Amino acid sequence: MRIVFMGTPQFAVPSLEALVSGSYQVVAVYTQPDKVAGRGQQVALSPIKQLAIAQGLQIVQPESLKVAGAVERLASFAPELIVVAAFGRILPPEVLALPKFGCLNIHPSLLPLYRGSSPIATAILQGDEVTGVTIMLLDAGMDTGPILSRREMSISADDTTGSLTLKLAQAGAQLLMETLPLWLEGRIKPRPQEESQASYTKAIAKGDGEMDWQLSALKLWRRVRAFDPWPGCYTWWRGKRLKLGAVIPLDEGKPGEAGKVIALPQPAPAAVGVETGDGVLGLLRVQLEGKREMPAGEFVRGQHDFVGSLLL
Repeated sequence: MRIVFMGTPQFAVPSLEALVSGSYQVVAVYTQPDKVAGRGQQVALSPIKQLAIAQGLQIVQPESLKVAGAVERLASFAPELIVVAAFGRILPPEVLALPKFGCLNIHPSLLPLYRGSSPIATAILQGDEVTGVTIMLLDAGMDTGPILSRREMSISADDTTGSLTLKLAQAGAQLLMETLPLWLEGRIKPRPQEESQASYTKAIAKGDGEMDWQLSALKLWRRVRAFDPWPGCYTWWRGKRLKLGAVIPLDEGKPGEAGKVIALPQPAPAAVGVETGDGVLGLLRVQLEGKREMPAGEFVRGQHDFVGSLLL
């Protein structure tokens, strides 16, 4: 079975590892072009490219699959199946038509719920208790193709987008390896998605992490978890950015002066909190601009004017 794998971030790594260790021949790995990152503007290789190099796999990094020669290059690998996991590109019809067994996508939501680019963060933002992974047959739409298999997973109160991504990546790889033999043997009939139940997610921007203290403590807690590790949630104190590493919602139903920092009576889950539009958001870990991250209690001991101040 000649397989072309398409993926870029860490979410895709377990699936490629599973294919390589299985009885499948990965003839090429497609991933996004290298990017520069950090203050030194060093070239950063995607997690998938790093794995492909380690495994000695053929790597292709097209700017687009729609440019001249891209489809012909892909066709030269004679793929019988294309597996996609967070590749970051829409596959044109010419690519979808290439492999005998189609193009399968591993999507981290229970489709048709949360189509699009940020399903994991959106599930946390919405306060969902359950999410999952779906393996679908790609068509020309945005995550609209028929479903081959799905698997549910609980979302814990401690989950962030980072931790949940790792869990769903492993679940997706396992589901892929269970689904592939059945699909290749013709024992799975794809099920069309229920369009009436479909929802779409939006791309997350860097500025989405700024805290709005008029929101409830519950919603802000979800935002901190959803935007971890990127873009991270922050507020402003004394003209400096204060990053919120970990928080906990407290005292719901008690509106106060939004953004005001208050000391919390002990033993409380947090030493200090912030009044919101509904409830108090306890601060567990914070990081002031230019400083290291630290427990909020330690930060307060070093910044005596923090309690009683107003965060913007």
